[in-house]
Formats: sequence, C-alpha cells, structure tokens
Amino acid sequence: MPTSGNFERPDPDALLARVQDDTARAQRGRLKIFFGATAGVGKSYAMLEVARRQQADGVDVVVGYVELHGRPETEALLDGLEVLPPMRLDHRGLALTEFDLDAALARRPQLLLVDELAHSNHPGARHPKRWQDVQELLEAGIDVYTTVNVQHLESLNDVVAQITGVQVRETVPDKVFAEADDVELVDLPPDELLERLREGKVYLPDKARQAADGFFRKGNLIALRQLALRATADRVDAALREYRDRHAISATWAATDRILVCVGPDPLSARLVRSARRMATASHAPWLAVYVETPALTHLPQSARDRILATLKLAEQLGAETANLSGESVPATLLAFARQRNVSRIVVGKPARGGWLARFRPSLVDELIRRSGAIDVYVINGEIGDEGPATPRIPMRSSRWPAYAKALAVIAMATLIGSQMVGRFESTNVVMVYLLGTVLVAARFGRGPSVLASVLSVALFDFLFVPPQFSFAVSDTQYLITFGVMLTTALVVSHLTALGKRQASVARQRERRSAELYALSRELARRRNLEDLSKYLVRHVLASVDGEAAVLLPDADGKIQDPTHFCDRGAERAPAQRTHYPVPGNDLGIAQWAYDHRRKAGLNTDTLASAGAIYLPLLSLKSAGKATAPAAAESRDTRCIGVLGLRPVDPRQLSIPEQMHLVEALVNQTAVAMERVQLADAAQRAGVQVESERLRNTLLAAISHDFRTPLATIIGAASTLQGSALDAPQRQALLDGVLHEAQRMNRLIGNLLDLTRLSEEPIPLRRDWIAVDELVGAVLARLRELLATHPVTLRIEDDLPLVSGDEVMLEQLLSNLLENAARHTPPGTAVEIAARTEGADLALNVRDHGGGFRDGEEARVFDKFHQGARERAQSGFGLGLAICKAIVDAHGGTIDARNADGGGAEFRVRLPLRPREVGA
Repeated sequence: MPTSGNFERPDPDALLARVQDDTARAQRGRLKIFFGATAGVGKSYAMLEVARRQQADGVDVVVGYVELHGRPETEALLDGLEVLPPMRLDHRGLALTEFDLDAALARRPQLLLVDELAHSNHPGARHPKRWQDVQELLEAGIDVYTTVNVQHLESLNDVVAQITGVQVRETVPDKVFAEADDVELVDLPPDELLERLREGKVYLPDKARQAADGFFRKGNLIALRQLALRATADRVDAALREYRDRHAISATWAATDRILVCVGPDPLSARLVRSARRMATASHAPWLAVYVETPALTHLPQSARDRILATLKLAEQLGAETANLSGESVPATLLAFARQRNVSRIVVGKPARGGWLARFRPSLVDELIRRSGAIDVYVINGEIGDEGPATPRIPMRSSRWPAYAKALAVIAMATLIGSQMVGRFESTNVVMVYLLGTVLVAARFGRGPSVLASVLSVALFDFLFVPPQFSFAVSDTQYLITFGVMLTTALVVSHLTALGKRQASVARQRERRSAELYALSRELARRRNLEDLSKYLVRHVLASVDGEAAVLLPDADGKIQDPTHFCDRGAERAPAQRTHYPVPGNDLGIAQWAYDHRRKAGLNTDTLASAGAIYLPLLSLKSAGKATAPAAAESRDTRCIGVLGLRPVDPRQLSIPEQMHLVEALVNQTAVAMERVQLADAAQRAGVQVESERLRNTLLAAISHDFRTPLATIIGAASTLQGSALDAPQRQALLDGVLHEAQRMNRLIGNLLDLTRLSEEPIPLRRDWIAVDELVGAVLARLRELLATHPVTLRIEDDLPLVSGDEVMLEQLLSNLLENAARHTPPGTAVEIAARTEGADLALNVRDHGGGFRDGEEARVFDKFHQGARERAQSGFGLGLAICKAIVDAHGGTIDARNADGGGAEFRVRLPLRPREVGA
C-alpha cells in the first residue's frame, strides 16, 4: 500500500464489513447484465457473442432461455451452444413454455444464459418473476448472463410511463440491478434502431408498424437512451466510490463533477448557493452545501444563525445535499469533507477583508487554494449591499464578559497562593500554580478568557515574584526565557484544553443522537402494537425537540383521525394541563395532504409552510427516504402508514439540518416497525381466515357426506312405503330403518349444536353432586344397543367421592368416549371403564382393544373435524372428541389419549375434586 498522502489507513470496522461482503460474494455466482435503452438494440446478440467467447476459453456454457423474436442472426449464434429444453406448462387449456429452473440447477453449468430478466413467469412456475429464478441460480453458485431494458427498472418505471405514455408492467427491483457484478451497456443510436425496426429485425412486420407509431417514436428513443446512459453512469460512479473506499483513497479523482459550496453567516451565501446551483445544472453534476461551525462561530448572534439556516434550507430546496460540520479550522474541515465525497469544485465567496490584515492572517480562499491540491476553487464576487448588512466575522456578546471576570478571579487566587509560597518554594513552583489556573480557565470558560489568563499570569509573575519586585524590569535575563516558555506553555495548554472541551461537546451531541436511535430501536423491537410504537416515537422525538407531538393514523377509508398518542413536555410535568393534541381542522387537512402525497408538509416545508406544525409521513421501508421526492417519481408500491405531527416551541429547531435528520431517522425507523406489526397482524388474520375457511369446507364436506347416507335410506324407505303393497313385517322393518337413520341425523345435528354451545366463553355449568357409579350406569343403559357386541368391563374404586359437575355434560363426555370405542373397534372386542382417585383428582379411563392410534395421531384426535383413516368410512363429523375436550376444559380438568399397553386406545380424564370431597 502506498504511503503517500492520497492513502489513509482503512477503518477496521469498514474493513471487516468488506471482508464479510467479499466472503458472501465468493459463495454466490456472478451476475452480468446486458443493459439497453429498449428492445432491438442487440442485448441478446451481444450476450450470445460474449458467451461464445467464454465457451472458446473452456467455460461450461449453457443457454437456459433466450427469446429470439424471429431474428435469424441471433438464432445463428445458438449453434454449438447447449440449450436446455423449456419447461412445459398447461394453463387453462393452453400449452405454455417457460425457463426450467430445476433443470438448470440439476445441470449446474459454470455459466448460464437467461434472457429477459424482467419477465413474469406463467402460473405453475416456482417463482412469479424470472429475476427470482436468477437469484436462486446465483445462490447455487452459478454465474448468470441476462438482459434488461431501462424501462424495466422499478425506480424509472413511472418516468418512462410519463415519457412514452406506456405503463410497463414487468419490472426489476433496483437492488437486483445495483448488486449485479457487471453491467454492459448495449447502445444503438435512435436512427439505426428505427432502420432495424423497418427492416423487421426487431419485431415481425405487423408488430413493427404498430411499435413505430407508438413506443418507438424517435423522441421516446432519445429520452430512453439518455435514461440508460445516466443509469449506467450512476452505476460507474457508485463503483468508483466503492473502489476509493476499499483502498482508502482520500485524494480527489475528477472522474465526474461534484460541486461543494461553502456557506456562512455572510449575506453573500445566498448568492453563492444560487451560483453553485447554476453551475451544477450546467454540468449535470450533484452538489452539496456545507456550513462549518468553528469555536469562533459558536457565539454568533441569533440573526446570523437564522441566516445560515435559511441559506441551508434554500440550498436544500434547490436540490442540494446539505451538511453541518464541526471543526477547529474551516479550510481543513471543508477539504477533508470534500475529499471524502470526491468533490471536484469548491465554490466560496470573495473575502471582504483586505489591506494589511490580509498579510498577517490568510483568508479562507487563500487557505483553500494553498491546500486544495486537485480540487478547483471558484471564487464568486458580488455586491452585498442589497443583500443585507454584513455580519462581523467573530461577533462578541455581552454575555461573554462574566467569563473574563471569572478568569481574572482565578488568576487573582493563583497570585494569592503564590504569595504564600514565596520563601518556602522555588519560583518555578509559582509558575506551576499559574499554569494550573490557566488550565482551569480554559476548561470552564473557553479560549478567549484562557488567553487573557495566560498573558496576565506572565505579567503578574514578572511584576510580583521576579526581582526587582513590583517592576516589569528583569535583573536576570534568564527570566526572559522563563517568561517565553511560560507564556507559550500557557497558550498551548489553554488551546488544547478548549479544543478538547469542544470536541467532547460535539461527541456528546453525536452520542446523544446515536443513543436516541439505539434506544428507540430496542423499544421498537419489543413492542407488538401500534399504540406502543406511537408512544415511543413521540417520546424520543420530544427528547430531541421541545414541543408537542402526536401520531395520526388513517381509518379504513384512508382518512386521518384524531391522534393515537399525544405528548408534550408540559404534559409530562403536569398531565392535567393538556389531554388532547391541538390539531385544528386546517392542520388536520395538512396531515391528510402529507398522508395522501407521501411528502412532509407544514412548518419549514414547501407545502403550507404557514402552519404551526410539521407533518412527516410514516413511510414503509421501500419508500423511506422519499418524503421529499416529487409524488410523480414515487413507486407505485409506496405505502404510508400514518403521519407524525410535531409542533416545536421554537420553530428554528427544525431548521437545523442535523436535528431534522434525526427526527426523520426516528420516523423512518418507527415506520418500519409499524409496517412489521401491520404485516404480522395481516398474516395472523389471514391465518385465521384460512383456518376458518378450512373448517367451513370440512364442515360442508362432512355434512354432505354424512347426511347423504341417512337421507338416502329415509327417502328410499318412504318411497317404498308409498308405492308398494307390503306386509306388516316389511313395513315395520322399513319404519325401523327410517327411525334409526332419523336418530342418526339427530345425533349428528346435536353434536354440531353442542360444539357451538361449548365454544362460547364462558361455558355455563349447572353443577350438582354426582355419584360416578350412577353416572356410568346411566350411560351404559342408554348405549345398551350400541355396546351389545362389545363386552364392558368395569373397574370402579369403592367409596369414590361425589363429583361436583354438570351431570348432563359429564354423561355426554362418557357417552362420546364409549361411542368412539364401539364404532372404531371390531365386534367382540372388550371396552374397559376404570374410575379411581389420584390425589385431589378423579381419574376416569376408557380403553378399547382395537387398532389404537397411528404415530403422532394422539395429539390431533381432539381437533375439530379430525377423522382417522378407519373413521372416514364411518358416519360422523369428527366432533365427538372435540366436544369431550371442551367439557373437560369447562370443568377445569384434563384429557389425553395414548396407545395402551397390550394394544388399543385409552382415553384418560382427570377431573378436580374439592378438598372436602376427598374425605367424603
């Protein structure tokens, strides 16, 4: 690495980030985009030519998909290249072809050609967009060549539509274009492209005539060509900045123009800003407006500070990027920033100071010219008489004089201490006392008072402590060296102390802003509703700006409503003073405008600036940072979540660029969190809706299946009874069948009604004292016919306590468990019922000797409409066990299912017994 002044040691964190980025890139395939202004410029042709050269160099090249558009010269380039067969899709009876992603991943070549990156895949493909296919190929480590036109870039889509009148539906995210490893511009002049169109080399003749009258008008082609060239130039500029950052190059490379204008308290600054704007427009260059605050400028009068803020605002309105820098030296700070941003031209005003003072103190222009190196310095002249009165370079305020008085007091105290040291210590120790006083003055009161203390210390030391005393005469010339060293040391120490104090103050301000953003990010990560997010946004905004604020969210119709959360500094101290954010009707209209247009409005903006508050839109992540962009240039997918209303006590707080940037950063960060919450809520609602739809479809399917069989039996028996002469036994058999099937339908409907009733919260229970043996006997008597082919074994513990519960529900619980056992086990298999006490619970078990559960089915048997493989052939909705679980839950108990030892299924119910019941 060269050690000249053009190179600096890289930042360790930035170096680590680059290493991690390089590692990630090394594992991905490389993407090369052949980029053009429109169709027909030769992108596919150029891509195939390069691919053939790669194949000649030994690279494994495969053509995944190329759109030929009937161009024979392009088709000829496919000779000798392996072409993957397309995937066949059937959509509504149409046979469609599509790029076969799975075949490409299975073939895994070194280089794959996939034409038309913006293409929308047909239904049935894995991804809806082809650029998503390409992303998967890159993740698999396959290099990809592809093509795209400028009108397909998402950020330029609306601009192209405005120029051509054609809205292109297929777009590629700008991030994909920006992350490409290489972009090759394929350019063709409009006249040559129109000639190719007429010759049928772009589209077939019928389509070519239509295109020439519409999208391919010469004016459109010129504009599209300019957009393509500019997009390519922006990418080259970004690549240059990345290279400079990677190699820690600080010297200016004038590969492209970038203009910086230095503004200050002088009224000439507004003229400088306008001149810089004209220069930037003429050279199509980006430009910056910068103010450097030094210690000498920290005590400017309010009128001068207002003028600076107004100038920076003017620059921002004219399209500049603004910055407020802090430093000890304006030239050094300005040039360091200019080299960091690769500025090629600096614009400053002609110095007003002249004469003998300029000989001893170089002006800003002189210093910039001497240190600028490769950066050009432009000096703008102008009469300032019509601009307003000039501002003194280092104005003093009367409030500074107390600091000088205190400095005098400190030196007087040092003199008093020194007088007590005479005769006891060497005179050099008195010098140390004065130096200590000078350091204290510099630390507390700044540079000016410390300089006074330094000079006064030397004078008093000479006058009071150096022979002859009480005279400035010096008998020993060696003391002259002492005086010089003492004065120099005092001045250097005071300067360094004041510098450290100022740098600490700047660091504290930056730390405070970083802490605000960090604290907000932590709180946003923990919150899961919009109310909390709004509250914390307001709290952190008001920690930076004195005033009052509120978050306003829209209703379902997109109309801004009353604030969701209000706070002001006064309300924090005395909550009873203010209970509602004062949003008059007009201001609510401003908030609605900011929401509708996705742009900030109100105080200190270009829209309705007379308002007393500023309204900042809470933009989603995709559109964050576009709040100042024209609405026509915004993405169609721009989404606004709400509006932050901020009414500062002092409107000038929002004129400070750093202050406004902090507020906007807080707003954008909260907007991302709000969008996350809304998306999570939407996903949850969608899940509930999907589950509801699934249950609805399951219910309809169950009803249609399980009602059809008994209805068919009833209808058949009724038809036979109506139209046939039957003897008594036949008629009785048919009537029994009708009754049986009607009872079956009644039981199915009863289950549905029971589940609906048990799904309500809370479930009303009619508690009574129930004997378990009587409960079991009643259920067995009712199910005598159903259990006729299943011997029932009872194991009921003697002296079981009475159970407090709803007798009807508990009978239904046991009845459903026994019905489940009888219907899903072969005839002749036994059913066991066991009841006993386990601690403070009643344990009720029902076991059968059938096939048991499949693996993992035990946890699902209590789900609504769940049916096992054997159950699907039986009648029922799959609600019986769900009803059992609802009944047990209502009684505060538990129920589970398992495969019993020795085979079969076992259901275990645990119902709580009250303490007095255990001893009953």
